[in-house]
Amino acid sequence: MTFSIVGYDPQTKELGVAVASKFLAVGAVVPFAKAGVGAIATQSWANLDYGKHGLELLEKGLSPQQVLEKLIQSDDKSASRQVGIIDATGRSVTFTGEDCFDWAGGFAGDNFAAQGNILVDQHTVEAMESTFLQTQGSLAERLLSALLAGDSSGGDSRGKQSAALLIVKENGSYGGYNDRYIDLRVDDHEEPVQELTRLLKLHKLYFEPTLPEDVVEVQGFLAKELQELLYENGHLQRELSEHDDLLNAIESYHLIENFDERVQPRGMIDQKVVEYMRIK
Repeated sequence: MTFSIVGYDPQTKELGVAVASKFLAVGAVVPFAKAGVGAIATQSWANLDYGKHGLELLEKGLSPQQVLEKLIQSDDKSASRQVGIIDATGRSVTFTGEDCFDWAGGFAGDNFAAQGNILVDQHTVEAMESTFLQTQGSLAERLLSALLAGDSSGGDSRGKQSAALLIVKENGSYGGYNDRYIDLRVDDHEEPVQELTRLLKLHKLYFEPTLPEDVVEVQGFLAKELQELLYENGHLQRELSEHDDLLNAIESYHLIENFDERVQPRGMIDQKVVEYMRIK
């Protein structure tokens, strides 16, 4: 009893799923994805085998339509299921069983498939489709924008509880050990999609690399401001006022706050870290 969108970015080769529901921890149930293979959202009395076996079939070279046909043929409760499938070329399909509760349905096109059930009306899925197609930015930003549009257009008629965003790409994880580039979940919240948006902003801050134009030297007014900010947040003692003490405190701050990806050569700092310090 959920609304979701699966998507593919032909430029970055990223695949992903965004989902929201009046259901505890929907991110543990609906989204499945594998880099270079595809992404699947399985929902409405969700059959998790659709995710597991669907990806296996995609990896064997079957099209999303062929995968769908095999999944529903082997499921005697397929009339109660809903699923969106996309492969690593952007081909997609969406399926809504005839026994899914109203409003239920979906749309599929190049690089996306959006679907939902027990929705207020069809405007939720229509808003997801149009927003995904019209939005610029990364796949994560486009999927989440689509989810926000669906949420604002009605969403799950029973209310709100959880949301999730899963993006995969080759060696996309922290340290490059697996394909889970973004795996964010809001398990129980009054405004889960809004909270998911906040988490994505933090993910970008913590894990995206520093842009060359954001690197600045710690000197002059900025050095004085950083000194005061570090004092206020307990990262620098008042009696330590030498420039080396400030640089040591900045290095320590990065490690304490998990800004590993934004550590700069000594004497330099990422402006996005400075902005975070100001807000905090």
